[in-house]
Amino acid sequence: MLKRHNGITNTEMALFAIILIYSIVVGVVNSGFFNIDTQFDIIRSSSYVMVLAMGLLVVMLSGGIDISFMAMALFGSYTATKILVSTGSSSILLAFAISMGVGIGLGIINALLVSWLRLPPFIITLGTSNLFHGVMATFIGAKTYGGGRLPPSYSNFGSSTLFKVHTDIGDVGLSTSILFVLGAVLLTYFLIYRTTVGRGIVALGNSEEATKRIGYKPLLLRIVAYGYMGFLAGCAGMIYVCQVNAVYPDKMVGNELMVVAGVIIGGVSISGGKGRILGALLGIFIIYLLNSTLIFLGLTSSWNQLFVGAILIISVAVTSYQEKKKNQKHLIFNVSI
Repeated sequence: MLKRHNGITNTEMALFAIILIYSIVVGVVNSGFFNIDTQFDIIRSSSYVMVLAMGLLVVMLSGGIDISFMAMALFGSYTATKILVSTGSSSILLAFAISMGVGIGLGIINALLVSWLRLPPFIITLGTSNLFHGVMATFIGAKTYGGGRLPPSYSNFGSSTLFKVHTDIGDVGLSTSILFVLGAVLLTYFLIYRTTVGRGIVALGNSEEATKRIGYKPLLLRIVAYGYMGFLAGCAGMIYVCQVNAVYPDKMVGNELMVVAGVIIGGVSISGGKGRILGALLGIFIIYLLNSTLIFLGLTSSWNQLFVGAILIISVAVTSYQEKKKNQKHLIFNVSI
């Protein structure tokens, strides 16, 4: 367990410090960073990724990992859009329901494969990522749906705001997608901390054998964890599609590792059983903060990868050092045979 100060871990305190110092530096170099439209844009562009991060957090707490969440998000949102376009429906609620339903189904497939094949989840979900994308392009469709072909409800939802603020460049508003982030956070908190299934998922990430002995079924726990990942992937896919007001058959896929990096930077353990919601959100926020503000420093986007890579290595190194110190304190030794 990481050392906490008033409910905040050392990792989270370090991330808060990095965000604060970096924001001051950017703001001093370019005061435009503190404009309210810049802050709203960062929140809007990172919202669907933060929803994905909550699902990935649960999977990693179970001791697994999922690299196929972008493919599930694309599969679900594309299928929902094609059904709505072909039937003439414009119900955004129906689109979300279809996309999340498809995501749950694909997530359960991941859970079954991880449990039955007994191979590393990274390898299995890397394979299913390509499989899901290939099935969608082959049997569902590979055409691009531009804004003119999408139901009007897509653009209405994507441009909707909770409230607006008048600025020099016009009215800017806080996207309603922030409500989905809050919903995902509350749902994940309830699942992890308020249900026996959530406690079982965390226990599974620490020791599968011990989880069996206290009465849990690992297969059912993985179905919940990976199904929940699929559920949020379907939701995130629709948020993204509505924000860009277009559906591309090859978008989103390829950005998975950046999300995984954000969650790990937030202190979520690769080996499972350890991680917090706040840390995962801060990790993702740092990545999008860098991605959105390097232009204020006059740097190209390639610097983003450099900074993210450096923070990721430092984060993993610090976590590994803390784990080693804890094991030494409790006289726990890892023996390789």
